Amino acid sequence: MAGHSKWANRVHRKTRQDAKRSSTFSKLSRMITVAAREGGGDPDMNPTLRTYIEKAKEAAMPKDNIERAIKVGTGDIEGVSYEQVLYEGYGPSGVALMVDVLTDNNQRTVAEIRNLLKGAGGNLGTDGCVQWMFESKGVIVVPRDSTDFDELFMLVVEAGAEDVVEDEEENTIEVHTAPKQFSAVYEAVRSAEIPTERAEVTMLPTTTTAVSDEDAPKVIKLLDELNEHDDVQQVYANFEISDEALDRLEMLS
Repeated sequence: MAGHSKWANRVHRKTRQDAKRSSTFSKLSRMITVAAREGGGDPDMNPTLRTYIEKAKEAAMPKDNIERAIKVGTGDIEGVSYEQVLYEGYGPSGVALMVDVLTDNNQRTVAEIRNLLKGAGGNLGTDGCVQWMFESKGVIVVPRDSTDFDELFMLVVEAGAEDVVEDEEENTIEVHTAPKQFSAVYEAVRSAEIPTERAEVTMLPTTTTAVSDEDAPKVIKLLDELNEHDDVQQVYANFEISDEALDRLEMLS
């Protein structure tokens, strides 16, 4: 069975392919602005901001856009004020969903997210209805052929990593950390000049819901629609889908 991790890697690959889309730059700008507002505009002192700046650079976002987003966050120039909201609910097959958004109009956004869920046969829930099924973790995904597993294992464990998992099918090595240790572990990987496919603090499911091959397209379609929404920054889900079904869907996308 395949689940959130494999799908998340797919989303990040697609984001890189669509890097020049204006919506991608808009989402990155919001992330940078909020990170600068909450932790200051110096990336050396603000690990979250530094991570988002690196994502923006990977997406070929212009330097001027990055600097403007930082200045909006620090208040040096005027800009739109965004509110961070976490919506919880259910998708097809009872899959638990958390949708992290940055919005300048919560009433508009919640109505649009509710309609997307309803259209897929799901529903928006109350605060806390599914959050207990997830835990916050730092995740760093490294291509298997870019480093030696044992060397990477020793490097990240020494820096504070909790777990290191090799995925032969995806041809990756996935490092898990506690949220507070993410920056230290990520910095160790970067200092060793080991390339990464994905590096972020995310929400991983502690319990999962099996989805039939028949319902798999409905789940993935909803997740893609949510991710494409301008206000949505992250989508977390606790589904398990067969590798065969997920591979078929990826071929069609």
